[in-house]
Amino acid sequence: MEIRVAIFEDNKLMRNGFEAICNGTEGITCCGVFHDCADFDYKIRKSDPHVILMDIEMPGMDGITATRQTIQKWPEIKILIQTVFEDDDKIFAAICAGASGYILKSTSPARLVEAIHEVYNSGSPMSPYIASRVLKLFQQFAPSVQENAEKYILSSREKEILSLMTEGLSFHLIAEKSFISYETVRTHVKRIYKKLHVASASEAVVKAIRQRLV
Repeated sequence: MEIRVAIFEDNKLMRNGFEAICNGTEGITCCGVFHDCADFDYKIRKSDPHVILMDIEMPGMDGITATRQTIQKWPEIKILIQTVFEDDDKIFAAICAGASGYILKSTSPARLVEAIHEVYNSGSPMSPYIASRVLKLFQQFAPSVQENAEKYILSSREKEILSLMTEGLSFHLIAEKSFISYETVRTHVKRIYKKLHVASASEAVVKAIRQRLV
């Protein structure tokens, strides 16, 4: 099955470039291209995407607000934030809104395609810079009073995988580092989601850092 990707990007050159990359890649198809989030619900229903490439800065509704609305109404859709910004507040807001991945627009076409596949398969792709900022941000904003971490009973392997997730590694890279198969990683991640009472990689990373589980 092809991965259906909708693009929300106000820059025409970038919008056309992302569309060309998606339609020129086997297994991916562009199902909608939009320059803003006006009539957002209609555009989502019309394009019916698996993954959204979401710009942050757009006229009218911004990408963070659109991400939050998408997760609330269509939690099965994965959001991959793409931006030229390295602003800490925007990074924090996008992840908290429910974005599954966050990469810079300077990312190569090959890495963009890889990120689309990762986020579709419940991964959490992040540019190395973004991953390092996310770690520092959540450490900075972690509450002084933590919930009792003992109620989240994770195995040593699950803790290892969760720790690698907080570094922004894809499931494939986690598999390589842990010397296990990709499918085994996915099985562990599903168990982690169930134990932490979360539904996405970004939620798992947030809880892991806020509750100091890794």
